[in-house]
Amino acid sequence: MKVGFALVLLWSLPITNVLAELPQPQNLTLLTLNTQYVLTWDWDQTTTGNSVSFTVEYMAKYKMKMKKNWSRVCERTTRTRCDLTGSNLRYLGVYVLRVQASADGVNSDWVNKDFCPHKNASLGPPSRVEMAPVGNLLNVTISDPLTSTQHSMKEHVFYLDYRILYWSRFDDPQGLKPKVLDSSNNLVTLPELEAWTWYCVMIQSRYDYYNKTSSYTEPQCMQTEGDTPYGQIFLYFLVSMMVCFLLVLLSSYAFFRFYRVLKNTFYPSIQLPAHIQEYLCDSSPGSDMPRLLTADSEAELCCHKLTICSEVVLLEIHVLPPLTAPPSELGQDSDRHICQDSGDSGICSTEGGSTQQGRSCGEPIRTDQEVDSWQTLAQAKMEEMGRDVIS
Repeated sequence: MKVGFALVLLWSLPITNVLAELPQPQNLTLLTLNTQYVLTWDWDQTTTGNSVSFTVEYMAKYKMKMKKNWSRVCERTTRTRCDLTGSNLRYLGVYVLRVQASADGVNSDWVNKDFCPHKNASLGPPSRVEMAPVGNLLNVTISDPLTSTQHSMKEHVFYLDYRILYWSRFDDPQGLKPKVLDSSNNLVTLPELEAWTWYCVMIQSRYDYYNKTSSYTEPQCMQTEGDTPYGQIFLYFLVSMMVCFLLVLLSSYAFFRFYRVLKNTFYPSIQLPAHIQEYLCDSSPGSDMPRLLTADSEAELCCHKLTICSEVVLLEIHVLPPLTAPPSELGQDSDRHICQDSGDSGICSTEGGSTQQGRSCGEPIRTDQEVDSWQTLAQAKMEEMGRDVIS
């Protein structure tokens, strides 16, 4: 009987070696924070080189007995990790995760791992912490940890608490002996604080049902306040009064400057002369409306033609003196004159042998009638020239 069992064992060894010639992934680990889940595993690259790939699947544990299909998350990936955050795993559910290695057409056995987010997923610290002084106290506002979809973790963890560590930066600079305060509220007032003192705070998220605790937030410090001294109140009052006075002064100055500009623009102090205003404004009594010229004929009525002439040179008129009658002794022989050319003497002689000096030879004697006619003609010519100049 023992011999037969040994033969069966030796015969099954080659088959086992063929089936297990590709090793399985090792050390399946889940890296979790709130609702973010990443599955990692170890693999010895010296056995198959870089040609190995991995497949990751999951299934709800209650479906294992019904032998339903597995949901595949990562297929033929060369990385040794798979992100399950977007797989819609319920926070209160229980799942089975499995990983398989493949190389050169040969697959390894599946490696399974159970996972319950409600129990196994890590809890993150508060997403934000804010501090505000209220007199000699401090108000601390705590924001809940957030899920992968930016919602509060209190939707999944109903009894979420916070542990607050706070200390005085003056008495305990390193925070070696902090005070502890536990609360489930998002707004907490720190008690037993001193006025005008700096305090530092660190906060941790806690879920006592599964003893889940998060890491602490970074220390944040804030100074408390107290009663304001009377001198400081008086100083604030003076500063506020000065600021108000300067604002009123500047606004008044700006208003008067603007008013003067408007007044000088629409009501100037320098007025146009009256003889110009009568053409620019309406002529009706008490009216200061501008005159509107709607036609060219009306515009012509408002203006006169202006001609610019050069300087007028007045002509001088010399009137000849009236001629007197010749002497009686010469009147008998005046009807005929005989001029003798005696060179340049200019002496004219008559037939009676008498001579007359003082006249050029050949100059006729003008009568009074001829002189008057010539004067009348000259005066008419001057009047005509004067009218031409005026026109």
